[in-house]
Formats: sequence, C-alpha cells, structure tokens
Amino acid sequence: MAGSGQRYWIGVVSASHVQRGVQGGFAQVCHGKAGPLRRMKAGDWFIYYSPRTDMDGGAPLRAFTAIGRVADDVTYPFAMSETFVPFRRNIRYTECKSTEIGGLLERLSFTRGNRHWGYLFRTGHFEIGREDFLTIAGAMEAKDIDEHGF
Repeated sequence: MAGSGQRYWIGVVSASHVQRGVQGGFAQVCHGKAGPLRRMKAGDWFIYYSPRTDMDGGAPLRAFTAIGRVADDVTYPFAMSETFVPFRRNIRYTECKSTEIGGLLERLSFTRGNRHWGYLFRTGHFEIGREDFLTIAGAMEAKDIDEHGF
C-alpha cells in the first residue's frame, strides 16, 4: 500500500473507549460522526491518542494507546442504544504498548516547539505525516510495522 496514497491518522478517545474498539476491531471518533472516518481509506494507518482514562472524570493519561490499519472502505452506523447510533470503521489492530506523549513532544512535527500542542487533539481526528507516524509507532513498539510503515 505504501506509495499508493497511504495516509496516517490520529483519533482522540478515552482509553476505556479505545479498549472497546480494539476488542471489537473498530474505530469510532468525534462522538460518532461519519465524516472523519470517511476520510480514511483501506490500508491507511490509525493511532488512538487518549487524553484520559475515561471520558467523564477519568484520570489524565496523555498517551498513544492503540495502533492499527484501516481494514476496508466501509463506514457504517452501529446502534449502541435507541438514541445513539454512531458511525464506525473496521480496524486491524496490532500489538503495541501504551506510550505517553511527553517524551515525544519535541520529536513530532505537530507538537515540536508548541506549548499549546494539545489544541490540535481537541479536533478529535487529524492526519499526520509518515515520519511522525513512524516515530509514534516505534515508541509504541508496534508489531508488524517496519520502516516503510507497513
């Protein structure tokens, strides 16, 4: 897939919600909006960043918590309740370790020298460059990823 327009994304979700996604093989971002997920394509890489352990009142975490590859080009609704039907994408997660962002701030192009680096994460979903992806994946000791990003 490298060289065929492969892209790299970060989704921002609490660690408890990341675990549900990893266990279920899906990604859900931005309170269930479809738009951000539709920007991703099969073969793209996806990293979850978790500012907190839980959505409401969780302890601060500030860590990259999961990494995987977009499995297909399908964005689909999933009824979690009668009143909440968020959109999801299938992700093939790979083994990795949770990694705090603190040690990476000066190594990533989108945080380096920016004392307000957290503002970007408030968007809930954004694209990063290949080098930043490889830096994060390396710090996470992600399996099945080599220097080419696949």
